[in-house]
Amino acid sequence: MTANMLPLSDPDMSQAELDAVIEVLQSSQVTTGEAVEAFEEAFARYLGRKHAIAVSSATMGLMLTLDAYGIGPGAEVIASPHSFREIAHAISIRGAFPIFADIDYWSGALVPEKAERKISEKTKAIVASNVNGHPAAWTEFREIADRHKLILIEDSSEAIGSTYKNALVGTFGDCSIFDFSQPGPLVCGQGGVVVTDDIDVAMAIRRHRMHRLEERASVVVGGAPSYNGGMSNISAALALAQLQRLELILERRKRAEYWYYDYVKSFEGIKDPYIGPDVTEAHWFLYVVHLGTRFSRSGRDGIIEDLKKEEIEAAAYSMPLHLQPHYFNLGYRKSDFLVTEKVADRAVILPFHAHLTEDQIAFIVGSMKDASINIGAGAEITL
Repeated sequence: MTANMLPLSDPDMSQAELDAVIEVLQSSQVTTGEAVEAFEEAFARYLGRKHAIAVSSATMGLMLTLDAYGIGPGAEVIASPHSFREIAHAISIRGAFPIFADIDYWSGALVPEKAERKISEKTKAIVASNVNGHPAAWTEFREIADRHKLILIEDSSEAIGSTYKNALVGTFGDCSIFDFSQPGPLVCGQGGVVVTDDIDVAMAIRRHRMHRLEERASVVVGGAPSYNGGMSNISAALALAQLQRLELILERRKRAEYWYYDYVKSFEGIKDPYIGPDVTEAHWFLYVVHLGTRFSRSGRDGIIEDLKKEEIEAAAYSMPLHLQPHYFNLGYRKSDFLVTEKVADRAVILPFHAHLTEDQIAFIVGSMKDASINIGAGAEITL
């Protein structure tokens, strides 16, 4: 990237975040301690959940969650092939088998009925994601999980602040997982959190996350092996400061979203960004534009290259998991999930963060329109 490149993401930081980090750096404990505990308490309170456990990443959070429920070799876990790969990887890292089901074309979320058809006697859990800030159909997923006596895990790594039937995401799963790396609105460098109302599960996650300070006096002390997958005091202080400013950060990102919509609707054939009937608030993780069916995957890639020439960072969204080498080796093949593949072939992510100005968004949209005309199907764009 060049100095003039408009980046996909740019964290919204203030003096409050700088002061919080400096305070930890000037303390005697930067690894773990009071800052982590303060963030966990604040995050649990924000969601109204009983327990929050800070972790090094959402991937680690899912691994620890699967461990806490005893889900490993021989088990199957229902998941979406349209997902951030590092989170889904946790399933196979733990030795369980990921069983993919296809997504809804409009929301990108896992379809409850398709997920239910994949359930077998080996199925132990469903991992459903609030994709790109759009909540999944949690009423239906809760009914399916209860009917089949499955663990319901909510992946909210892309959706903090969004609401489903007026309830915040993160309140629907037996365990819910958040991630705080870019390009999300709450950024602490690297880190995540698992929330749950089950004290036994919370204790199991804490036990396997990392040993307590008092257990470090001897290499032989400790009741269970741990991943050393906790969050540092530095990251926790930054995350807490961001959480305290979250409403303002989301409002600033919403302003950028409105500007995008204002300019993007000038494209012929544009549709409003889809929001499901039970979704009461969607805070986008990325600004995703879906190209029309006249565009090929190579045409989409050509538009991305044209945008880069204008110093606009853009990228494909996303490569289906079942077509990536790891899952291909597990037996998945092209055309297994046609909706996921259709969406992935024509989706482009554009810069989306609180620092964008209206003029910059106008330039981004105008450049994309020019690029699409160069490709030869400029009117065929839909959101």
